[in-house]
Amino acid sequence: MKLTISMLKDYVETNLDAQAIADHLTMTGFELEEITEVEGEPVLDINIMANRGDGASVLGLSRELLAKDPSSKPTELYTRATNRFPAPDAHNRDIWAKTSVEIQTASCTRYAARVFENLQNGPSPEWLQKRLSQIGQRPISLLVDLTNYVMFEVGQPLHAFDLDTLAGERIIVRQAEAGEKLTTLDGTTHELQPHHMVIADADQAIALAGIMGGEPTEVSESTTRCLLESAHFVNTSVRRTRKELGLFTEASYRFERSVDPEGVVAALNRFTELYTEITGEKSVGGVIDVYPTPPQTQELTVFIRRTNTLLGMDITVEQAQSYLENLGFTILGISPDSIEVQTPTWRIDILREEDLIEEIGRVHGYEKIPEALPIGSTPIGGPQGFELLTDKIREAALRSGFDQVVSHSLRDLHPLDSPLSVLVERGSGGEVEKPTRIRVRQPHSPEMAYLRNSILPSLADAQRKNNLDNIHIFEVGRIHSSEGEFTQIAFLSNGAFEEQSWRPTDQSTADFFTLKGTLEQIAHSVNLPITFKRHTSDPRFHPTRCAKVVFGNQEVGLLGQIHPLVAESASLPATTVMAELTLDPLKYEVTGIPTYHSISRNPASRRDIAILIKKEVPFTEIDAAILAAGGPDLERHWLFDVYEGKGVPDGFHSLAIALQFRRMNANLKDEESNALRDQVVTALAKLGATLR
Repeated sequence: MKLTISMLKDYVETNLDAQAIADHLTMTGFELEEITEVEGEPVLDINIMANRGDGASVLGLSRELLAKDPSSKPTELYTRATNRFPAPDAHNRDIWAKTSVEIQTASCTRYAARVFENLQNGPSPEWLQKRLSQIGQRPISLLVDLTNYVMFEVGQPLHAFDLDTLAGERIIVRQAEAGEKLTTLDGTTHELQPHHMVIADADQAIALAGIMGGEPTEVSESTTRCLLESAHFVNTSVRRTRKELGLFTEASYRFERSVDPEGVVAALNRFTELYTEITGEKSVGGVIDVYPTPPQTQELTVFIRRTNTLLGMDITVEQAQSYLENLGFTILGISPDSIEVQTPTWRIDILREEDLIEEIGRVHGYEKIPEALPIGSTPIGGPQGFELLTDKIREAALRSGFDQVVSHSLRDLHPLDSPLSVLVERGSGGEVEKPTRIRVRQPHSPEMAYLRNSILPSLADAQRKNNLDNIHIFEVGRIHSSEGEFTQIAFLSNGAFEEQSWRPTDQSTADFFTLKGTLEQIAHSVNLPITFKRHTSDPRFHPTRCAKVVFGNQEVGLLGQIHPLVAESASLPATTVMAELTLDPLKYEVTGIPTYHSISRNPASRRDIAILIKKEVPFTEIDAAILAAGGPDLERHWLFDVYEGKGVPDGFHSLAIALQFRRMNANLKDEESNALRDQVVTALAKLGATLR
């Protein structure tokens, strides 16, 4: 929002310079973007918040300055503006007798108009052209320039229609018809949808409500009769249409932030004042005002004791009353400890007592909050609970050699989207399944139209964009589905773990087992036992190289090699392995302070066994049997060889397993170590294993 100092001083009598004015406005919440000098005069560029449409005008910012600075005084123009620019009684109502206005949509709460005849629509006077140029507006003609100037002055957009081009001299505010077309003033033809609100005459749409007028009814220097529009449109309707059609105007900027419905006629009166002053015309039409839904204001009570408690200040009832009155609130009642007020129609953001306390605080000055040392015990800093667990998992993944990726939650559909729930769409080609995704109502682009239901597509994009043969990445982030929002960690791994070198290095490459080992290592580091079970139904994964990740009795994720067809459609190597785990089920398993266990000073005793066992027996069952049979003296065990070939029956494989035993307070004798080994062999025999 740009304004010149001279425009502001039309409304406020002040000796403050441009920087001091900007400082006061910044302290009330209207932050200064910059001060520039245009044609020898300072011009302020003020940032207007999304819920403060009342600040997008000279009148609104003047109100803020007068409330903040006691030395500034209102001018006569400001007083007339707060009284809605009362119109003289001499307006000729016969001028608009043949013109009608009809509202057919709830998205328009008020529509007012005034008819002007015998127009003088030449160039604007020099002072008006200069002021518009200083705030970045191009002077066009008197009618157009005055609509723009009044909009910047009081915050209410206006639009002028050439009355001779209005079919039936009718104005109808309605929703567009599907496929209806409208060419706007910028020369663009738009195909409209039923949720777009338009201004129409008896035959067709002639303007996009609250955004831009149409070419067929544009005023020109030859226009002799016009209808001047001033209306109030629901902000969400204007915002949706503006975003979908890719338009931005100063009018839409204000309607999106909400304008004052009670200022609709006031803007028409201010336009008429300026028009008659410039042209000398005395006979103008009266106001046509259709107002089906007046606004509902709030009646609220603010308690001074609570105000001082929340703000940490010492504000009196009299001070609070003065601040609220200066901001336009109507005082309904006052007591020694409370004030009852009615909110102004331009402050739809004021809904509760805390909002009033904020108003009092920002006018009084947050810089006046006294400095004081904190009272009470100092809490332990740093993440706690589930956040701490997530950080530990992230650190463990980094230590495992994976690089972290941070990507956007909005994206397009992707072959790696989670298919846990699907939509069946029936078309001419038969039934087609598509992953159920949450679609954004007004996406910025087609590539960001959906909330992701899996992080794997984001990792696949990172791999494809970086075009690396060897890549090992993960991400912790939020996913969304019809069931809710969840925290997920996902991994994608492909290629060698170490670059080729002249010296001997680990030349192993990523596969199902390396990623499974990474997950086990991460889970072990945070003391969360996980197990794996066979899984073949997810179409993203290879049917024979996929597993469920289970925590307790709950499935928390999937692990496996990418399906060859999915790899092709996602432009990924067919050797890519990936995993995704939902972390939310783990939030109640957060471990506390680590405990210390002493290390045995006695030597370890190792025994190796080689067993023949059917391939269909999962290693998790073998692992569990060894742990149960080995007892507390089994310190660790690991698989160090798998053999298939000569001497091994079909359907079997040979597994070589190392067993390491250690006793805390005594040495293990050979006989004791052998007995422990035999216990393990006996347990494995129950799974069908035999010693080689």
